Amino acid sequence: MRAFSYAKPGTTGEALKILDQHRGQAAVLAGGTDLLSLMKDAVVSPAVVVNVKAIAELSGISRQGGQLRIGATTTLTDLIEDSTVSSRYPSLVQAAEGITSPQIRNMGTVGGDLCQRPRCWYFRRGFGLLAIQDGHSMVEDGDNRYHAILGNAGPARFVNPSSLAPALIALGAEVEISGSSGSRSIPLADFYRSPQSDGEKEYVLGENELLVAVRIPLRESSNAAYEVRQREALDWPLAAAAVSLDMDGATIRSALVVLGHVAPVPWVATGAAEVLRGRTLSADLARRAGEAATSGARALSRNGYKIQLARVAATRAILRAAGTES
Repeated sequence: MRAFSYAKPGTTGEALKILDQHRGQAAVLAGGTDLLSLMKDAVVSPAVVVNVKAIAELSGISRQGGQLRIGATTTLTDLIEDSTVSSRYPSLVQAAEGITSPQIRNMGTVGGDLCQRPRCWYFRRGFGLLAIQDGHSMVEDGDNRYHAILGNAGPARFVNPSSLAPALIALGAEVEISGSSGSRSIPLADFYRSPQSDGEKEYVLGENELLVAVRIPLRESSNAAYEVRQREALDWPLAAAAVSLDMDGATIRSALVVLGHVAPVPWVATGAAEVLRGRTLSADLARRAGEAATSGARALSRNGYKIQLARVAATRAILRAAGTES
């Protein structure tokens, strides 16, 4: 690990000033569960590390108008234990509990999970976000067992690693971002992007900006998440899905189905939502929606199995949201 300066601002304004002064050379430290490993492996080498854990306005869960505000440095444990989250948003609790390490849940933060860098082993070994060497994709020609099956027609083949993002997007969440030039709120679905060059990141957060909070509408929905993983010990899922259903009795008024760990961005499965809309839920309907969720999937040489896993995750998340599967 290379030498770096350390800053511990007490307010968001102080943090933003440091990020602006050291634009492109600073890294934000919250729980540190991802950043420290990136620094140890020399994937990133910031000149300044900015610890934001002491900034009170970045933490905590509160109701504000018709929204639930979750501060960016709120830990995953705090999220799981919050009564409003557990009663209204079981999908969010299920997603957080999928991170099976108590140590990571106690230290890891909501903002950190959303800004987590890809787990792609080419990226983690210093070959860049797109892993292009001599004009060719190392992923396309190499070991791509855990890479994207959707949204991979361009140069990006990694998968978005966030556990919380699919559930939050299905719930209609927005993110609050502050920068030296002011604040803005955008839908979480628009926070992510599929980079077209190594100079781009996989999210739209600027080098002098800070993710401050997540806001979720306080509206009724039936929601759930489901993951398919290789082992129960700490690991990232092979495929995941989160679902939010707006029900009118037994009829589905509308639905949002979001897949995780299958594309460079959390994948909003519009085809699955179309299958569900206006219909009465049944096991067969859930299965057809699960199949529609992977419409357009393109397997690489070694990850075709993920298409079926994504279908299973979507199907079971739909049934779980409807209360017909635990």
